[in-house]
Amino acid sequence: MRKMLAVVSRVLTGASQKPGAASEVGRVLLASRNFANDATFDIKKCDIHRLEEGPPTTAVLTREEGLKYYKIMQTVRRMELKADQLYKQKIIRGFCHLYDGQEACCMGLEAGINPTDHVITAYRAHGFTYTRGLPVREILAELTGRRGGCAKGKGGSMHMYAKNFYGGNGIVGAQVPLGAGIALACKYNEKDEICLTLYGDGAANQGQIFEAYNMAALWKLPCIFICENNRYGMGTSVERAAASTDYYKRGDFIPGIRVDGMDVLCVREATKFAAAYCRSGKGPMLMELQTYRYHGHSMSDPGVSYRTREEIQEVRSKSDPIMLLKDRMVNNNLASIEELKEIDVEVRKEIEDAAQFATADPEPPLEELGYHIYSRDPPFEVRGANQWIKYKSVS
Repeated sequence: MRKMLAVVSRVLTGASQKPGAASEVGRVLLASRNFANDATFDIKKCDIHRLEEGPPTTAVLTREEGLKYYKIMQTVRRMELKADQLYKQKIIRGFCHLYDGQEACCMGLEAGINPTDHVITAYRAHGFTYTRGLPVREILAELTGRRGGCAKGKGGSMHMYAKNFYGGNGIVGAQVPLGAGIALACKYNEKDEICLTLYGDGAANQGQIFEAYNMAALWKLPCIFICENNRYGMGTSVERAAASTDYYKRGDFIPGIRVDGMDVLCVREATKFAAAYCRSGKGPMLMELQTYRYHGHSMSDPGVSYRTREEIQEVRSKSDPIMLLKDRMVNNNLASIEELKEIDVEVRKEIEDAAQFATADPEPPLEELGYHIYSRDPPFEVRGANQWIKYKSVS
C-alpha cells in the first residue's frame, strides 16, 4: 500500500510539469482501485411458446465481459453516427440502414454463440459485420466504396461479409431460406454448429419465411430464427402491418421466446438457451428481440413522420442499451465512470482513423469490375453491358 501511495504521489507531483500527465494519474488511480470481479443481475423474464421453461432470469457479468461488451457496443454506435455524417456529406451513397439503438442485439447474440457458428441477416448489417470480427476501417471503407472495404468496395452497406457471416442481403426476407440452408449444411456435415437467421418485423409477413420454418421443423435443423422487432417496418408500425404481433409464436409448431432486445444480458442468456436447444438435435427455435432504432428506416427516411420525437427521446432516456450496461457496471463496482470515459475516447479515435482511411483509400478501378465472382477458379471473361465489352474475372 505504501508503494502504491508513493507511486501516486510521484505522478501527482509531476502532473503539473508534464503535458498529458493527468491521464497517467487517472490510470494509476484506476489500477489501485479494487473492482469486483463479477456481479449477478436480475433480467426480464422471457415470454415463451411451446416450452415448459425459458431462459434464466438472472445473469452473471464479469468485469472483463462488461468492459468488452461496452467497448463493442460503443464502437457500433459511434461507427453508425460517423456513417450518418459521411452520408450527409455525400461521401457514402446509395442505400444505408443504420443500427444505432439495436446494439444489444448484435452484441448479445455474438456473446451467446461460438465463433464457428454462422450468422446471416438482412440489410441492417453493419453491427453484425463488426461483432463477427471485421475492423471498423474495412466496414467504413466498404460504405464509401473503396478497395480496402470488406467486399472490395463492391457491396456497399447492404452486402458485407466475414468468416461465418453471410451478409447483408438486400431482398426483404430472402436471407431466411438461405439461413435454413446453412443450418442444413451444419447438420449434413455433422458439425456441432448452428445458424442465427435474422429478419425484421417488416419481413416477418413474407411467405418464404414460413416455408423456411416448415422445412427447418421437418428436418430438425439447428437454426434460430430471430425477428428483430424494432416496432416499425419502414414507416409502418407493427400494429398496422400484422394481424398478430406475437412474432415469437409465428412458427406455430416451432418453440419460441420473446426477449428484451435492449438488454445485452437478456439477449445473451436467451441466445445461449436457444443455442443449447438447437445443438441438442431438437430442431429450430424462434426468438423475437424487442428493440428500437433511433434513425429512420434508411438514410432517406427522417424517421419522424410516423412517430414522434418524444417517443424516440423516451426510449433513449429509459431503455438505451449502452446506458443500461454502463449503469449496471458503475453501480456494481465493475467499472468506474472515468474508465468508461477512457474507452469512449479510444473508440472515438478509432472511428476517426477509420473514417480517414475510408475517405483516402482509392476506389476499385473499372477493370476489376468482374473480379471475385468465384473463389479459387482460373481467370475467365465476363460480358459487360453489351457483348463487345469484356472484363476479366480473377478469384
